[in-house]
Amino acid sequence: MSLLVLGTVALDNVKTPHGERRDMLGGSATHFAMSARLFTDVHLVAIIGKDFPQEHIRFLKKKGIDLSSLKVGEGKSFRWEGEYKKEDLNSALTLATELGVLIGFDAHVAHHQRTIPNVFLANIDPDIQMGLLSMMKKPKLVGLDSMNLWINHKKPSLLNLMKRVNLFVANDGEAKALTGEQNLLKAAKALRRFGPEMIIIKKGEHGVLFYSDKVKFSFPAFPIEEVKDPTGAGDTFAGGVMGYLTKVNKVNEKTLKTAIIYGTTIASYNVEGFGNEKTAPLTMAKVEKRKKELLKFITY
Repeated sequence: MSLLVLGTVALDNVKTPHGERRDMLGGSATHFAMSARLFTDVHLVAIIGKDFPQEHIRFLKKKGIDLSSLKVGEGKSFRWEGEYKKEDLNSALTLATELGVLIGFDAHVAHHQRTIPNVFLANIDPDIQMGLLSMMKKPKLVGLDSMNLWINHKKPSLLNLMKRVNLFVANDGEAKALTGEQNLLKAAKALRRFGPEMIIIKKGEHGVLFYSDKVKFSFPAFPIEEVKDPTGAGDTFAGGVMGYLTKVNKVNEKTLKTAIIYGTTIASYNVEGFGNEKTAPLTMAKVEKRKKELLKFITY
């Protein structure tokens, strides 16, 4: 079983109380792939500019990511610059965004990838997400992520897309903004009515809430003493969830709980370093060790 992800591959400039990094390999699809690759073959769909460093391309290939559908556009690569303040490491202040080749991007999927059964639409314009989904041939499991930008400016497109996906992933702020509900359980129920059978609401350092018609549960986050860079934590989490579900090829209460535990575990590594510093060298042995530690916070 393979997994296809559509999203961004970016160059990030990030500043936190622990330092500053420039031109890091980032983007929603990148962080997702770094996590999902631990479980299954990952096919990445995105666009970069001709200015994109070849070292980053070599890095992705070395990690086993299939780049058959990574398009090289004529303009500049997508760039994001953000800063995290000490008093609030859960949200970034966006200092600059350069869309570059993302403007007018029309996702293309290689023919041999169109039958891949598991698809994740990571954060990007919902019209681009719909375009890709329309190219896939009867996908079995489709996951979707979004952000406040699309909720505020392309809500009709997003709601139309939600009718066609199985799993919707949002953070607590996005869930509230999209539904108008302040209570997260009510927000989850409202999101379910929009179409997806399964809802995951990420609560940052406070864990995660899962909701479906038959299964409901909440897990804590893995306690981290020092968060260095939260960028991409949500994408990393989603990669772990979708990667595990792809590996086991089964969706039920047990596999969903295990998938979310894995996603939570891998995301905890992500925030301990800048960019992919901690997730790139990860092995399943390290993941399993921390997963056991996390389970101690849940079971009794």
